[in-house]
Amino acid sequence: MKRFLNFVLKINFKTFYFNFKYLPLKQAVKLPIFISRKVYLKNSSGKIIIDAIAIRTGLIQFGYGEVGIFDNKKSRSIWDVSGIVIFKGICRIGHGSKISVGKNGKLTLGNNFVISAETSIVSHMEIVFGNNCLLSWDILIMDTDFHKIKDKQENIINAPKPIIIGENVWVGCRCLILKGTIIANHSVIGANSIVSKSLEYSHGLYAGNPCKLIKENISWEE
Repeated sequence: MKRFLNFVLKINFKTFYFNFKYLPLKQAVKLPIFISRKVYLKNSSGKIIIDAIAIRTGLIQFGYGEVGIFDNKKSRSIWDVSGIVIFKGICRIGHGSKISVGKNGKLTLGNNFVISAETSIVSHMEIVFGNNCLLSWDILIMDTDFHKIKDKQENIINAPKPIIIGENVWVGCRCLILKGTIIANHSVIGANSIVSKSLEYSHGLYAGNPCKLIKENISWEE
């Protein structure tokens, strides 16, 4: 009964609007995307592609969940997308999280992608997540500095750079992941780390500012 009630509560105006706004009719009628009433649809001019093996109701959910240290009743998520977002399968983006993709930006979320809560992703170029990625709370990931920095010859020296995050990666709370970052498969990024370079060893535990390899040959599970 509880599961049924939760399902009914997710069938709201924003869910209908979002699916029929973004998806082909054959996909939209299945309502593969659930949108919480607490999501602020700031900009919905972009494009969504669902590139999954099977498309089903509630495959993607945005703005739900509950993390004990946050007040999810007052926590508002934001969707600000004028670029492209690609979903590769199951996706759970927790309450209070913000997704911002500029008109030239592209965000790809692998299958079984999870954000616990209160995390922001900003793409003005390209950000890619592999399958089975878990993001904790208060994380900021952005592939741009927003403001341009120029040298004496007026050349831009801080252009956006893509971020590539591999498969089976766990990012701890309050991390900052900046442009040019590449994270190898099966990695763990410790809480409060700053990442702005290539972390090339898979099965590695990384942490710190700047982020560096702490331990090799690790594995993790939810």
